[in-house]
Amino acid sequence: MNIRLWIVLLGTLISTLVPATQTIHHELTVRLDPKAGTLTVTDAISIPENQRSSIRYFLLHENLEIQSVSSGVVIREENRTPRAADFGLPENRFRLPETPGVRLYRIEFTEAPEAPIRFTITYRGTIRHPLQQMAEEYERAFSETPGIISEEGVYLAGSSYWIPWFNATLITFNLTTELPRGWDAVSQGKRTLHEQQNDRQVTRWECPHPMEEVYLIAAPFHEYHKQVGAVTVFAFLRTPDESLANKYLETTGQYLEMYRQLIGPYPYSKFALVENFWETGYGMPSFTLLGPRIIRFPFILHSSYPHELLHNWWGNGVFVDYDEGNWCEGLTAYMADHQIKEQRGQGEDYRRSTLQKFTDYVHPANDFPLVKFRNRYSAASEAIGYGKTLMMFHMLRRQVGDETFIRAFQRFYRENKFRRANFEDIRRAFEAVTGQSFADFFNQWTRRTGAPQLAISNIRLQQNHPKFELELTLKQTQEEAPFVLEVPIAVTLEGESRVTWKTVRMTQREQTFRLAFDRRPLRVDVDPQFDVFRRLDRNEIPPALSKAFGASRVLIVLPSDVPTPLKSAYEKLAETWAGEKTDKISVTSDADLQQLPADRAVWIFGWKNQFLSLFQKGLADYDVAIQADGVRFGNTRVPSENHSVVIATRHPGNPASVVVWLATRNPNAWNGLARKLPHYGKYSYLAFEGDEPTNVVKGQWPVVNSPLTRSVPGTEGAEQIVPVFPKRSALAQLKPLFSARRMAQHIAYLSSPELEGRGVDTRGIDRAAQYIAEQFQAAGLLPGGDNNTYFQSWEDVAGRDNRKVELKNVIGILPGSHPDWKDQSVIISAHYDHLGYGWPDVYQGNEGKLHPGADDNASGVAVLLELAKVLGKSEKPKRTIIFIAFTAEESGLRGSRYYVRHSGDYPVSKLMGVINLDTVGRLKNNPLLVLNANTAREWRFIFMGASYVTGVESKVIDQRLDASDQVPFIEAGVPAVQLFSGAHLDYHRPGDTADKIDLDGLVKVATFVREALLYLAEREEPLTVTIAGAESSHRPAPPRGTRRVSTGTVPDFAYSGEGVKIGSIVPDSPAAQAGLQAGDIIIRVEDQPIKSLRDYSDVLKKYNPGDTIQLTVLRDHQEVEVRLTLKAR
Repeated sequence: MNIRLWIVLLGTLISTLVPATQTIHHELTVRLDPKAGTLTVTDAISIPENQRSSIRYFLLHENLEIQSVSSGVVIREENRTPRAADFGLPENRFRLPETPGVRLYRIEFTEAPEAPIRFTITYRGTIRHPLQQMAEEYERAFSETPGIISEEGVYLAGSSYWIPWFNATLITFNLTTELPRGWDAVSQGKRTLHEQQNDRQVTRWECPHPMEEVYLIAAPFHEYHKQVGAVTVFAFLRTPDESLANKYLETTGQYLEMYRQLIGPYPYSKFALVENFWETGYGMPSFTLLGPRIIRFPFILHSSYPHELLHNWWGNGVFVDYDEGNWCEGLTAYMADHQIKEQRGQGEDYRRSTLQKFTDYVHPANDFPLVKFRNRYSAASEAIGYGKTLMMFHMLRRQVGDETFIRAFQRFYRENKFRRANFEDIRRAFEAVTGQSFADFFNQWTRRTGAPQLAISNIRLQQNHPKFELELTLKQTQEEAPFVLEVPIAVTLEGESRVTWKTVRMTQREQTFRLAFDRRPLRVDVDPQFDVFRRLDRNEIPPALSKAFGASRVLIVLPSDVPTPLKSAYEKLAETWAGEKTDKISVTSDADLQQLPADRAVWIFGWKNQFLSLFQKGLADYDVAIQADGVRFGNTRVPSENHSVVIATRHPGNPASVVVWLATRNPNAWNGLARKLPHYGKYSYLAFEGDEPTNVVKGQWPVVNSPLTRSVPGTEGAEQIVPVFPKRSALAQLKPLFSARRMAQHIAYLSSPELEGRGVDTRGIDRAAQYIAEQFQAAGLLPGGDNNTYFQSWEDVAGRDNRKVELKNVIGILPGSHPDWKDQSVIISAHYDHLGYGWPDVYQGNEGKLHPGADDNASGVAVLLELAKVLGKSEKPKRTIIFIAFTAEESGLRGSRYYVRHSGDYPVSKLMGVINLDTVGRLKNNPLLVLNANTAREWRFIFMGASYVTGVESKVIDQRLDASDQVPFIEAGVPAVQLFSGAHLDYHRPGDTADKIDLDGLVKVATFVREALLYLAEREEPLTVTIAGAESSHRPAPPRGTRRVSTGTVPDFAYSGEGVKIGSIVPDSPAAQAGLQAGDIIIRVEDQPIKSLRDYSDVLKKYNPGDTIQLTVLRDHQEVEVRLTLKAR
């Protein structure tokens, strides 16, 4: 939100309701000349009776000259410094702006003023303040201007003093603008006139609601709009981009409805996304002003954008009484940023990061109470004004419950809309709804500084049959006086899968509590989900970059043994961060340092820094290995070539501080690292690729040795228990674009006995093809098959009887809209055939049984059809999107191979990329796996972006897996991937039924795919193909099933290291009988090394049922040899 300091400093910040009839009203007619930087304003001013005075003063920009005044009024410029008394303000609430300069005018009325007072003035002049770079520590950089009229655009606000400023009371206005043809203007309120007059664009905005200031934004805009209920949603873009506009219009509609139900009716008749001509993130009443790069970041739609939209309720619907503290930033962060994370199951992580920022950045010298927060100007002020406020509201919610919390804020909104309000108004709303007093709660959290810090000092168990009594002593260890706290305690009980919650009330520095249970307590976790505002113990916080960025003293240690270009790059990075802050950040060489000082955070630069070996000792608790040619993070390996890595660990001489290692072999990466790293403060480790550089790996170390976790005395192995917390619901849910119910219906039909398992030699597969074609037609897709039908048909020999059958691909087209790109295409595909009654890949004992194929691959077809329905009638992609349901995938990828050879109007040579959906129906809490992402350099980043935007976790699998219909495209040189939810014991078995499908997971898959698919359709440049030795797709392919034996192991496809990790074991299989375990990593079969799943599959093709083989596996980092007897597949 754009917080206006000039209001804060000049205002008497009233909190009483000001009806529109009691506000000063401006009837503004404005003629703008962007080329000259000038404006001419006629302002018909009405001053209400309650503000009548024979003499009034106002301020106006120093470059604006008054041209005329209506009769009965004399306006004189006062050649003196304005005083607070001129505006009825106390001295401590008045300060003149540094920029722009202002003039003081005195109004005298030559005749007895009417009630209300009405007069008109006309003035003219130039406002053109250049953009100035602002900075906050080494974390933020942005540009600002109090006002500018230029050929690039117009930005006028209260800070511009472009209309007479009488005092800080709210105002109403109507604004009529005249601009050159091709330009347009945006302001608050409702647009009531929009037409061309004498080669000028005339636009009128009417704002009857009380406002704090008047905005005038203008540029050569391209307008897009959509009606969402009673609200008109606009997108004003500086370049035409219907696809981008539609994304914002659609997303705006979703969030408007969610917040309407959560809080109350949207307070305005319109909301507009307005593209600015420099990078901004401003939220104004009824519109947001975002920079040209920002609006094109895909993640903005579900991160910063909802935050700005919500400000129309909090901050621009209910205004802030800044004199008593800015409550709206923390509340908006809670109901927008935190809620989005909560919807994605990440609320706990968000709160921990919030508390981590406070712990790392706030100390007694820079702490202040919430009633003193005005705006963010540093990391510490953000941690207080946003973070502490957010946590206060979270504690309030946990105390009263979701329903009461929502009703209280709905009441607060109703009673304070278009008023200025403060924390006390929020308190009154909660008291009115609950009938309880919250005076102590609000006083403690809004007027006190500091934060509590918790510790367990004693724990013991006593059995009083049939109950178990747990005695627990909690302490507040902070220096400040104790806080009153509601502390949640999670207790893991013997025989219970989920924790049992207890909440205790702390009022003293140390208190003992006795808790009774029916079962034996095993483990105690105090506030494990970070529901209490408090300082975190260092062992609750994984070492992170924020600890270095927030440190009061920092040392950067440069490597001495490094090539000159790289040494220069490291020096530039250090100089950029240090700047003029030599009292905080010092720089030295490893050759000049004997040991790391314990009184400061330390950055160690370079692969060959002499302190690297000492640093590595601090990583013993984590699954990471620094090697000569790269770094391994868990199962993910990052090569040093063309990559930069950053890792934080605890300081060996001061565990409360950190040491951060930063290393690169790319001298060109330093500038991007200097700019980007401060924005990754919560992370423990990072990896970047290239010059930009682009983030490819990020994560936080697990918390070890938390002081708020204790095993109950007398229990064995309790420290190994992983507590299971019940899933929490978010305050509100965003209505999904995709329907789980529709997808369930598709899967139920496609996997029904009527369709005979969709075997290629059954009549059921023809019914399936007809069903898919009908769905494509209903979605509005154009036919993409033969003779203006949806079917691409041919004859081939297939099936159990090896006879000639007709095969059909089903193809629908969503045409491209870009004149130069519409012949290019993107394919989204899924195969619709399966094994029928057990051909070609049947397991022994399942011959002749119906194989429903619900997951493989009715699930992929269901997502394909749902994407077609949602995109078919709402999207106009720049490239053509081709929806294909392939046949005969199980018979050697015959459908996709045929299409590659007969691609018709959309040749493979103009194909951007392929996303193939195969077996996506059992996602649950697992990451969505991406196979064959090594076919284009950009795939990894595309899917990282899709995960960030949607909150759907994905994992790129580096091993080559020739698994599905993406393969013929890869062989033809086209980047293609498969999305896959993972292997399971029902794969290619009769147990693959519809009742086992994760429907919520299908919604996640569809949401994820939509982001990637539309990105491919809109991306300007082709993907960078990285397919080595692509083979022709014209060769015939045999059916699958050439492997004759089975071990009974199900691979963990998410594993990306060497070998084959076992995900699960088929009961009573050879693997189970031999004692293999889930988590074992197969590294050898006999004397044949196994580096990949492909190696493993190829080796097993050499054996016959009944053969006995020796497997070597890694189990807990130790080699274990087992012998097993293979059985028929």
